[in-house]
Amino acid sequence: MNTTFHPNTELSAWAHQHMPYAEFIGLQMGHDADGALLFALPFIRQNIGNVFLPALHGGLIGGFLESAAALFLRHSAGLAQMPKMVDFSLDYLRSGKAETCYARCILTRQGSRIANVAIEGWQADSSKPIAVARAHFQMPQAT
Repeated sequence: MNTTFHPNTELSAWAHQHMPYAEFIGLQMGHDADGALLFALPFIRQNIGNVFLPALHGGLIGGFLESAAALFLRHSAGLAQMPKMVDFSLDYLRSGKAETCYARCILTRQGSRIANVAIEGWQADSSKPIAVARAHFQMPQAT
């Protein structure tokens, strides 16, 4: 299933302002055809980890999913500061090809102190994820 991604320059600038790593790797925020928040990582040659395949660096894929989860939680919960990551678990399912990656986050539970987010990353076909992750965050104290 092909992915429809509508980049939002304001959201991407917001992400880059609050997370410099997101700007470094070229992370973009936007929406899918249904209006759900979606993250994209356009292909950049510097993101190649294995030049013989070529394949994206595994750490980059993990960093992309981790960054997407933190930004998703901050944006969707309307937090004034970035939530603190407590735990992150990542399963690599396929090698990342030299093309754009996408990530979708699902808030599985949000309490006053802890939030759980499930993240799925894919490339051309959303039914064939390249990596899935789970992240637990400590929510910032209310001011």
